[in-house]
Amino acid sequence: MPVSSVAAHVDERELPFYENVGNECSMFEHAFRQRLPLLLKGPTGCGKTRFVSHMAAKLGRPLFTISCHDDLTSADLTGRYLLQGGETRWVDGPLTRAVREGGICYLDEVVEARKDVTVVLHPLTDDRRLLPLERTGELLEAPDDFMLVVSYNPGYQHILKSLKPSTRQRFLAMSFDFPPPKVERDIVARESGLPGEQCAALVNLAASLRAMKGQDLEEGVSTRLLVYCATLIAAGVPILEAARATLVEPLSDDADVQEGLMEAIHATFG
Repeated sequence: MPVSSVAAHVDERELPFYENVGNECSMFEHAFRQRLPLLLKGPTGCGKTRFVSHMAAKLGRPLFTISCHDDLTSADLTGRYLLQGGETRWVDGPLTRAVREGGICYLDEVVEARKDVTVVLHPLTDDRRLLPLERTGELLEAPDDFMLVVSYNPGYQHILKSLKPSTRQRFLAMSFDFPPPKVERDIVARESGLPGEQCAALVNLAASLRAMKGQDLEEGVSTRLLVYCATLIAAGVPILEAARATLVEPLSDDADVQEGLMEAIHATFG
């Protein structure tokens, strides 16, 4: 499928919901059409994964999502020989499938992956756009409608969990953050079904809790957790119970910190 004609007649109402905040959607499209890899940076739960799902659907391309972790190997991406029906057959991994089919391959939290994984990506992030498969002897050339997208949370970076400059500079990059209050309110309301005025109170509470990041909390409350909280409230769960289950327990195990969070919640909801 030619890149210029992709998703010419997409109905926006049928796409995974994503509220555009700046120029991120147009920048993603430019990166896709110019065959450039993309790096997304931002805190947990701010919408990076939903954004990629939205754009893949908008562009009409299959999406292959890989959640990176310490045990992820290059073979998990590219593929391996497996015994099937008494025969040994090669089975493509998600990265290889994305290259063969012309899809979008998304590596979430790429800094959690082992170094040999990022090395596999390098030939796909320059003008070669190649994927060598040493075990099969193939050298796959990525089609025009293949795209590589990776993401990570800079807040968790440290010396042992970071991208090398040589890797970072192979990507276009965009920074994400939590949406502006009005936009976040509309997102929470749409995703949960809770009335807007109650969602506005949750968003105001989130601002207070996020101010605690770096002091008592490693990470501020995410938009995802706000949606969870609003969903419970809309289902009839008492506000304080919903808030404890979504905005307190997931953020800290420390009893003193939890007490401080509950004080902020009581100040908002009484």
